[in-house]
Amino acid sequence: MCDSCGCSSENGAVISKPGDDSFHIHVDDGVSAGRGDRHDHHHHSHAHEHGRRVDVEQDVLFKNNLIAERNRGYFEARDIVALNFLSSPGSGKTTLLEKTIPLLRSVCPVSVIEGDQQTTNDARRIQALDVPVLQVNTGTGCHLDAQMINSAVRAMDIPSGSLLCIENVGNLVCPAMFDLGEALKVVVISVTEGDDKPLKYPTMFHESDVCILNKTDLLPYVPFDVSACRENAMKVNHHLEWFELSASTGEGFDSWIAWLTSKLSRA
Repeated sequence: MCDSCGCSSENGAVISKPGDDSFHIHVDDGVSAGRGDRHDHHHHSHAHEHGRRVDVEQDVLFKNNLIAERNRGYFEARDIVALNFLSSPGSGKTTLLEKTIPLLRSVCPVSVIEGDQQTTNDARRIQALDVPVLQVNTGTGCHLDAQMINSAVRAMDIPSGSLLCIENVGNLVCPAMFDLGEALKVVVISVTEGDDKPLKYPTMFHESDVCILNKTDLLPYVPFDVSACRENAMKVNHHLEWFELSASTGEGFDSWIAWLTSKLSRA
């Protein structure tokens, strides 16, 4: 998996505030993707024995999960609902957040952590909504991990009783394996990607709690079977909460916001 996705950033992740070149936090702990002697997050032990590769993977995930539990304890103690948004590149995660956040202003404060390999483009878009946001650039890393989130949260002043939206790196493979301490995983797919995505990337859909089908406004123009996609997703995970919407037009947002508001009110 890592041979093809390029997860090998030896310099660690860089956390920054958009528009402030003087603010940078480097995350380099040996646990995250491509740190120090690990050289990639689970397969790259440079040993060909299958058992050794499994040992390295379990070791990395074990350390990640310990930090994830610390994050989760912090979030629960402060009534912070953390959502981990996952998708392939271009599915519309940032646009979804741009449309969702203003609709929640009367419900609770919102903070955002943006994950990308490079640039602060998405963080700048979120910053325009006047909410706290930090950018995590993973270099060639293909996912966010628990230590990156821990470092980012320490650099933010997230109020109690708020919503934290974590926009993960665009990738339907590696991010599914890494617990960040979030309350829920939200996988976003779009009608331009193909209705067989849940079957092609089953781990992501199995590990997610919510599936959002985005860009429904394009359905008249693409060969996409909504019923088949939903059926495929439910085959993988019959507990999935399912939403169909368009982040561009706002179609279908009433049910998504109502569900999200209900979750926040019970936190």
